[in-house]
Amino acid sequence: MELRQRALRALQTSDIQGKVDQSSAIWSQFASFSIANHDIPEPPGLPGRPAQPSLVAPTLVPQRSPFTVAGRAALIHAICHIEFNAINLALDAVWRFSAMPPDFYRDWMRVAFEEAQHFTLLRDHLQTLGHHYGDFPAHDGLWEMCEKTRDDIVARMALVPRTLEARGLDATPLIQARLRKVGTPDALTACDLLDIILHDEIGHVTIGNHWYHWLCERDGLDPVAHYSVLVQRHRAPRLRPPFNETARRQAGFSAQELDYLLGS
Repeated sequence: MELRQRALRALQTSDIQGKVDQSSAIWSQFASFSIANHDIPEPPGLPGRPAQPSLVAPTLVPQRSPFTVAGRAALIHAICHIEFNAINLALDAVWRFSAMPPDFYRDWMRVAFEEAQHFTLLRDHLQTLGHHYGDFPAHDGLWEMCEKTRDDIVARMALVPRTLEARGLDATPLIQARLRKVGTPDALTACDLLDIILHDEIGHVTIGNHWYHWLCERDGLDPVAHYSVLVQRHRAPRLRPPFNETARRQAGFSAQELDYLLGS
């Protein structure tokens, strides 16, 4: 069996549980796959996803108070959507980019598996609040950056895992603080789930940092200077504080990279 074709098949599926199950199955069988070094033609209609949630501009996603059950459900739904997108992002990295070391494909397939676990945890918790994934509108910012960087693996590693996904390292403690202030059993359960996700996401951002630096070294690029070029070229959002500097250091951000984020 060939790994990248199987990852593409999982990316193409629009059935939610099917995507989760395929990601888990591929990871569990990883050692049995061969890895093709040639480019694979891109099929139309990527990524496969369900008809709901409806996708709107980020400014049109309603902001709701976490002090209501509906507000907490909307918050969990938003994070759940990020995790669903993250499955697709990891699968896309596996199938799209050829001629990388085997560890590259192993790393991103593990990420796809763990993101599928995160999605499942959040979806199940959302259901305890009387809602399902798809009940609230969502935005598509993560996949839009995936599209922008489809032809440049260096840009992909720079701007998806270590920019947009790394923002979760900053946001999670702030979300947890709000939920602890709410203090209801479901809010505290959500905090526990976010602890699990934050721990794993540090690992995922570490993987993004590793491969970004590996590619920069391969191509003779300065990681900080080239990152600034890529941000402008692909119109990536300029990240603003507060930053979870502890988590970012754990994920492999250098002091120079943190200084860049802080505008120093």
